[in-house]
Parts: sequence; structure tokens; C-alpha cells
Amino acid sequence: MKRNKLIHRKLIEVYPEFPNDIPLLLQRIYASRGITHTQELDYTTRNLCNYDKLNGIEKAVEILYLAMKNNQQIMIVGDFDTDGATSTALTIKALKNMGCQFVDYIIPDRFNDGYGLSVSVVKKAILKKAQLIITVDNGISAIEAVDFAKQANLSVIITDHHLCPEQLPNADAIINPNLPNCDFPSKHLAGVGVAFYFMSALRAKLRKENWFTDNNLTEYNITNLLDLVALGTIADVVRLDHNNRILVYQGVNRIRAGYCSEGIKALLQIAKKDPTSITSTDLAFYIAPRLNAAGRMDNMTLGVELLLCDNYDLAISKATDLDNLNSDRKLIEQTMHKEALSFIEEIEKQSTAIPNFLVFYHPQWHQGIIGILSARLKDKYYRPVISFASTQDGFLKGSGRSIKGLHLRDFIDKLNQQHPDLIVSFGGHAMAVGLTIREEDLERFKSSIEALSDKQLPPNLLEQIIETDGEIDSQDFTYAIAKQVKESGPWGEGFSTPIFDGEFIIHRQQLLAEKHLKLVLEPKNGGPLIEGIFFNVNRQQWPDQSIKNVKIVYHLDVNEFRGNQSPNLIIKHLWPIA
Repeated sequence: MKRNKLIHRKLIEVYPEFPNDIPLLLQRIYASRGITHTQELDYTTRNLCNYDKLNGIEKAVEILYLAMKNNQQIMIVGDFDTDGATSTALTIKALKNMGCQFVDYIIPDRFNDGYGLSVSVVKKAILKKAQLIITVDNGISAIEAVDFAKQANLSVIITDHHLCPEQLPNADAIINPNLPNCDFPSKHLAGVGVAFYFMSALRAKLRKENWFTDNNLTEYNITNLLDLVALGTIADVVRLDHNNRILVYQGVNRIRAGYCSEGIKALLQIAKKDPTSITSTDLAFYIAPRLNAAGRMDNMTLGVELLLCDNYDLAISKATDLDNLNSDRKLIEQTMHKEALSFIEEIEKQSTAIPNFLVFYHPQWHQGIIGILSARLKDKYYRPVISFASTQDGFLKGSGRSIKGLHLRDFIDKLNQQHPDLIVSFGGHAMAVGLTIREEDLERFKSSIEALSDKQLPPNLLEQIIETDGEIDSQDFTYAIAKQVKESGPWGEGFSTPIFDGEFIIHRQQLLAEKHLKLVLEPKNGGPLIEGIFFNVNRQQWPDQSIKNVKIVYHLDVNEFRGNQSPNLIIKHLWPIA
């Protein structure tokens, strides 16, 4: 069944004057991303927002300082994704390096505890003699858990970045840039970014109190934590505003220079990535998935322990374990993906169109992988998708992913208002949700959400618009330009990796590893021959030696193999043309 895909080229509203040493192609890329002044490309740490703008941070620092001074047992409660793992490891590292004697952590079990601070997690903290709980990357909705902790005479500091509910927990202090009365300029910090600012403010407090001198300690260099900040920020796909770009840029540069945790070094080694040329994109595609595998397949404690490890050989062993888990995850995901595609095939046999909203369930599906599955299916069919897995107790847990223009959390809220007995619980944001329903309500949920989507989703919303940076002039197909574009990020959410379109003549096409299409191309309007690769190509259509002209959408990359350096095209979309 044909999917609608439209190419729109980014419009440039303001074309500022850039220095002559920035190539015109890169100037165009920056301008289309809203850069209006070269200061927005200055990624030195002096341009970071100051922590004192974070509402609640002064109170939180005072509580933590007194806890350290009085040798209280501090418990960090993290989350089971990469942002949660890096936030936890960062806070533990910072506190220990600043002289905290009694600090431990808990990562909730995805399958038993659920997300974030819960009553069951507080009970675990009590068993570990905790006196102060600090959440990282979670807690802003943990009303019941915080009340339970307070009844047990525990102090609670919440650090989070998720959007705030109308009712806030009764914590002793809350740090969240998205609090209604918070003046912090960057509203897009990841959880690890909030933790970094908290630890920065704590260090300033300790300096003011002569803590380091009195305890015979060397003042801790807080920039040592920026490798973790970069990894967590990229992995959580938060918007790369100027402040986040500074954090990621600085962290990536520290990794390139070798000033990073042994755990990240080990993950790079396992992934066969050269740390001296690592980019934010590499963190997203090679490092974060391996770390996330711990939370999806087992427990993210494995990931936190790797990030805290200070012995390289031990880190390699732990990273190998995570790599094995990630391989298992891939195999399970492939099976689930095939099963979902078979469901679609059955739908297409019975109808000329697939539903506007796709809902999938299989009793054998893995809870930790349904989010990835929904994302893959959303990309393939350009429909909002929810995939469900069984909890074995009569409930189904679902994970949803949305398309541009549909706020998925609000959409589920509207469904909940129409059918208040249908959804047990839900939460999320514009592009992703998690929810729980009763197993016997699956068909009713499916029919209800399809009916709502038929009413609420206009047809043009389901047309995939591929926004590109336009064509590349033939003289810009050089290794130097390609390398400069690749390294001129950091690229990521809200500051997207440059992507181009154009028409090309095929000189050669061949299949690699039975699934990837390698092409030798020439720009239709003239230019050098250039290699391109389309990963996981449709084998029913390609290779096809009869096709000589194509339109492609692609990333400009570099190929460095056995001393040879050349530009390379990573093809994302490919269409034959006459």
C-alpha cells in the first residue's frame, strides 16, 4: 500500500551575515535552523545558563548540604533509561567526589516497580536506612510516594524535567525548569542536565562553607561530569536549544579527548567507534541503545554500575554484558516486528486503507521492547502507534509513539474523558505515552481509539512531510565540506542533522550483506561520482538494474577506509524517476 511522502524544503526567514570561513552550504543549514547570530554557535561554558535561575535549587542545596554535614544516608532514585542512568551516575560521582560518605542509589525495576518514585521504591529506600531521597529524572508526579516517604520521616528532594501536573508532590524541595514559576531560560534540560546544575550549585555552596578546605579535599571539577550530561541529553531526545548544545558539545569534546568515564570508553570500544571522532549522532545510535538494553531486558543497575566503574578492564566486561543484552533485544525486536507486519498484511487484505491509528498486541511480546516497536512501526506507516504487552496479571501495558502534529498524551486524555472506565492509567508527552488497560478491554480500546482518530485526525496530518535542506551544489560534494558539516553540530532534536534531496544518475548498484543497497551516483546536473548506501532496503524493489535515475533524500557523511577519504551519502528515501 502506497504511503504519502512529500518533500518540503526548509524556508529561511532570516539570513544573517556569517564569517567567510563558514561554507555557504553550512551557512544555509544554520540559517534554516533559526541561527540569527554567530554567538548562538559559541559553545564555550561561559555561555551556559546560571543555576541560580532554577527555582527551588537554593532550598534543595541547603537540605543536601545539611544531610552531608550530618552524615545522613542519602538515596538517589533514578530511572531505567539512559537519561535516568546518567543522572544517577552523575549524582553519585559528584557527591562522592565532594566528600559525601553515605550515598547509595535505587533504580526502579521496570517490570515490578514501574516508572519512577513509587511506594514500593520508598519501601526499598527505608530498608536501606535512607534519610534523604533525591530523585533524578523522575518524581514530579509521585504524589502518593512522596506522601508515604514523608509519613516515614524521610526528606525528599525532587529533580526532574518532565512537564508538571496541576498538583505537585509535597516534597521538601523541587527542581524542575518546567515548574510554572521557574525563570530558568532553558526549558528543555534533560534529567541529567537538571542533576548537573544541582551538583554545580552544591559545589558552590560547599566552597562558600569552606567544606573542601575543612575536609582536606580538592575542589571537584564539575566539568568532569559533562560526558554523562552529553550522553543523557542526546539519548533522551530533548530539544537542543543553545544551552543544551553547549552541554553536548563540551561533553562530546571531553569524550574525544579521552576525559570521560571508563564505562563510556568501554562502550565505544565494544561498538568499534573511534572516540577521537565521536559525534552526538554516534552517542544516539551506538552508545545509548547498548545502555538502554539494561533497562529494557534486565535492570538499569547494570548500566549505572558501568558508568560508575573506574577500572577499564572491568568496564569492558560490563560493556560486553550490555552488548549481549542489546543483541538479545535486537533478536526479540525483529521477531516482534515481523509479527506486527503480519497483522498489517491481514488488515491490508481486508481493506484498501490501514487505520489512522494503529494498535498492536501479542501475548508473547516483551514489555521492555514495545516502545521501540511502536517507534519503528510509526516510521514505517506514518501513523500514531500503540503496542501492548501482557503483564501476566490481567493487564496490558502499552507504549505509544506519535507523528508530527498529534499531541499523543492529550489525545489519550481525550479518549479517557470519553471512556473513563477504559484506561487504568496513562502518562507521557506530545510524542510518546505509556498506559495500562485491562486485557479484556483491548478490542474496545482499539475500536474507540480508531473512532476518535477518524474524527480528530485530518487526512493531511497522515501525509509524511520530509523536510530537507534542499540540494547540494556539485562543487560541495567534497570530503572537506562533508566532514565540516558532520562535525558542525551537535546535531539532534530541534537542531536536526542536515538532510538533503536531489536527483542522481545511477552508475552502479549492488547488494551488501543481503540487505543494504550500495550505489555509485552522479548528480543529474553534473558533478563527481559519489558512493551512497541505503540500509535495510526493500529487497522486493532493489537492486533493479533497469532503474537508471533516482530521486533521493540523504545525509552527507564521510567515508574513511584504509587511508582513503571521500564524501558518502546515507540514503534515507529512494524513488525511481523517469
